[in-house]
Amino acid sequence: MSLKRRALLLAGIPVLVMTAIGSALYAQGDPDDGRSTIAAGVIIGAVAGASTIYQLERWPLWRQSAVHFALMAVTVLPALFLSGWFPVGGPADALKVVGMFLTVGAVLWSALFLIIRQLERRAAANTAKAPTSA
Repeated sequence: MSLKRRALLLAGIPVLVMTAIGSALYAQGDPDDGRSTIAAGVIIGAVAGASTIYQLERWPLWRQSAVHFALMAVTVLPALFLSGWFPVGGPADALKVVGMFLTVGAVLWSALFLIIRQLERRAAANTAKAPTSA
């Protein structure tokens, strides 16, 4: 399966499912939960679909990270504002949401970077230890 197709499936399935559930909640007279459910679907879909960027081995990590950040900024951040999860009564509230978005993103990126780097080191060590057959 091509990387583009995988990204579309990973992003599209949660968005479609959660939008259907959110729409049903709207139709049942629960707009707050409907909006929240749709926002969650957008966030899940964006994160899942954008994760395929890190499978582009010809791209350096800085480019993968920059594109991933840009995609999160145009999908997840607006979803956070539209979700109703945070009171946004003015610029200070909006800056808090942006600050939280940046902080959580930096913490998650750093943690996953360290975990994956450790896993790669272990895999390389295991490969080096493996006996070779002649």
